[in-house]
Amino acid sequence: MTDPSGITAGAESGGATRTIEAYGLTKSYGKPAVRVLDGIDLQVGRGSVFALLGPNGAGKTTTVRILATLAEADSGTARVAGYDVVAERSAVRRSISLTGQFAAVDETQTGEENLRMMARLTGQPRAAARRRAAELLERFDLTTAARRPVRTYSGGMRRRLDLAAGLVGSPEPGVFFLDEPTTGLDPRSRRELWAVVRELAVRGATVLLTTQYLEEADRLADRIALLNRGRIVADGTAADLKSRVGGHRLDLVLTSDEAYLRLAGRAVHHSPETLTLGLPTDGSAAQVRALLDEIDPAGHEIERFSLHSATLDDVFLDLTSNATPSTPTTSNATPAPAPEAPTHV
Repeated sequence: MTDPSGITAGAESGGATRTIEAYGLTKSYGKPAVRVLDGIDLQVGRGSVFALLGPNGAGKTTTVRILATLAEADSGTARVAGYDVVAERSAVRRSISLTGQFAAVDETQTGEENLRMMARLTGQPRAAARRRAAELLERFDLTTAARRPVRTYSGGMRRRLDLAAGLVGSPEPGVFFLDEPTTGLDPRSRRELWAVVRELAVRGATVLLTTQYLEEADRLADRIALLNRGRIVADGTAADLKSRVGGHRLDLVLTSDEAYLRLAGRAVHHSPETLTLGLPTDGSAAQVRALLDEIDPAGHEIERFSLHSATLDDVFLDLTSNATPSTPTTSNATPAPAPEAPTHV
């Protein structure tokens, strides 16, 4: 089964190594009902990082909530770590770690106390809880801060502690759901967390990451699915997705509103304020010359141009834009998307 777009995200993963599988997931909220997920499929292989990208309201958090057993789909099926997310909910929860947008740790306790408490809550004896806490503090580079109150930790340290807490009672390598985990972090803390995510994958963990940071997906993910209005509109490696917009982008600064409007429909990037349009190209000199000759044979409509490699930003804007701006002075903002699922359990 595939979603309405005909795309099965992560479809190249071998069946025997799939850790996350979902087919035909739908979900609606509210009265009248607003469709948040519109029949998506996901297949994520063991030991990989899979990024789910999309604008606000695309359905990213709803997808994670269903896979983590915090919400039920209206239709469709899903399995995580080999277990059905509805019929075997308890087994799924024992196999996963879920990290939301904000660190869920007790700031009044030390890092060590947080991990020992989590271990005790999972039923581990005191001695085993101490050992497990010590192991995880060392693994996540928190040993020197182990006996400091968490309120003194940086954002990146809190995030690492949050991930460690998720591992306390879960069998490793396990499955990690990271829902926009670097939201609000400074650049140094983001990079620290990226290093932790890479290490998890190297150790065999499966990571499903939602993010709005395109650089994050580009650097971390083995595969990326782009979710828009509840449907997966593209899936593949970062290189695969960039090739959809030509591999390179030719940015043209036009001399008039008329020239901008004439070319806007074929562009993947729009900047009406500066009369700039970006057109896909393979980057070759021959094609760039041909494009310039075709677009501006008289040499009067293009003020200047520049060529650069396509980015995930180009893919994101191309595939999630709902309309091309009708005039150069019109905002390029997209209409408000359907609301995401509520974040409270």
